[in-house]
Amino acid sequence: MADSLNKTELVAAIAAESGQSQAAVSGVIDSLFGILAKSVGEGTKVAIPGWLSVERTHRAAREGRNPATGETIQIPAGYGVKVSAGSKLKAAAK
Repeated sequence: MADSLNKTELVAAIAAESGQSQAAVSGVIDSLFGILAKSVGEGTKVAIPGWLSVERTHRAAREGRNPATGETIQIPAGYGVKVSAGSKLKAAAK
């Protein structure tokens, strides 16, 4: 198996495994990630038990340093995304 799997290859593999058309699978994947992005953007944690969970995290304002000049700068508060692997995904990686 290849070291990486892009969206086109993923869609083709799911279509072959499920017997669905590539267009249908691509639409479902696009919808999945659209809903995932909207939910996480609204602060809703998305969990697929055993596989993964995705949630928005808050980062406090902090002081940083410009690496080019060494000047101290203020980094504003913001949000990040935390993705956690579930037990089935962790077991598959072993």
